Order: sequence, then C-alpha cells, then structure tokens
Amino acid sequence: MSKLGPGHDGFDEEELIRSEFESIVSGLSLDESSPTTYLEELDVIDQTQKFKAPNPPRLTLKQSFLQAKKAVIKWSRRGYHEDDGVEL
Repeated sequence: MSKLGPGHDGFDEEELIRSEFESIVSGLSLDESSPTTYLEELDVIDQTQKFKAPNPPRLTLKQSFLQAKKAVIKWSRRGYHEDDGVEL
C-alpha cells in the first residue's frame, strides 16, 4: 500500500483501525447495575460444590489383616506379572 503523504483525503490504516475500534466499543454496555460479578458467581459455585471426602467406617485389626490378605491373593492370581516391579 502506498503512502499518499501528509495531506491526502483518503483513509489510511490508522483511521480504519480507529473506526473499527470505535464501532466495537460503541456496542459494549458499561452498565454495572448487576448485583454480582462473574467472579462472585464463581465463588458461590465453588462453595456449594466442595469435595467431601468419604468417611469409611473404622476397621478392627482383624478386618484390616483380612482385607490385606485378600488384596495380596487377588494381586498374585492376576494373569499378567511382567515388569510390575514387585516380588513376594
């Protein structure tokens, strides 16, 4: 694009950019009459959807031992043993 000089009558790129910017900005609403902001709404969502950790019942020593034994038996009976890095 050729420059016509300081006194030309046509639009240059800066004027075109300014006019586009003004048309975009003129369509924006700066009304702040909303009772809450977007960030406040996100805080409310975070507070209502907090993670609640499960609270399993306490096990006796015998129950813990039986569950551990069951897990080891299940692990040893699986069909694949290659490269898991565990030996008994």
